[in-house]
Formats: sequence, C-alpha cells, structure tokens
Amino acid sequence: MEDFDYPQADKILAEKNIVLKRGDGHITLADCVSGTGQLEVWARSKDKICFQVTGNSGWLTLEIPSVYGIKGNDYATQVDMTTGTEEKSFDIDKNTWTAVGESADEQGREFMLVEIRTTK
Repeated sequence: MEDFDYPQADKILAEKNIVLKRGDGHITLADCVSGTGQLEVWARSKDKICFQVTGNSGWLTLEIPSVYGIKGNDYATQVDMTTGTEEKSFDIDKNTWTAVGESADEQGREFMLVEIRTTK
C-alpha cells in the first residue's frame, strides 16, 4: 500500500536542509537545469530550488521557509504558504515569475511554502 511519503526525505533534509513530506510522485526535487520547464522556487534561506513536474496533475507537501518568488512552467500551479497561523494560496503564472510570500504581503511577513499543486 502506497503511503505517499517522499523517498529519501531524510537524506535530502540532511544534505539540502529541505523538508519534503508527501506527494504523488509527479512533483520531484531536481537539479536546476535551464530550459527544462522546471518550477523554480526562490527563498531567502536557500539558493534556487527546482522541481520537475510530470503527468497530468501532481501534489507535494513540503516546508521551505522565506519563499518570496516562484517561476511557473507549462502547468497551472497553485501553492499554499503559511505565516504564523495564517494560510494563503497563490496562483503561479505560467512560464513567468510570480511574487509570493513576503514579496506579495503588505506587511512583508516571511512565509513558508507548504504545498505545491499542478494540473496540465
């Protein structure tokens, strides 16, 4: 029975300090390669973080603090983020940059990326 836990999450946490929790396997952490149609996540706490997206739809729960921008790909993408007890969702523009988290917040609060959802 599939538990949807992200494979090698402990190793990724130890090596890259990124918490990957659960997903359906259609959104996976990837080495960043230009021109490959990856989702790019920008956070103050890290370098650029890239995700490969496959299939007709996908979801991934994770924890990346201080995210302020995401570059979309060919998929319709939505992300959920939290600050304190507040949760906000953002629609990510296809193939361009979208301000999210603190760069889209009137108060400039830091937000943690907690879920990515995609559909073709």
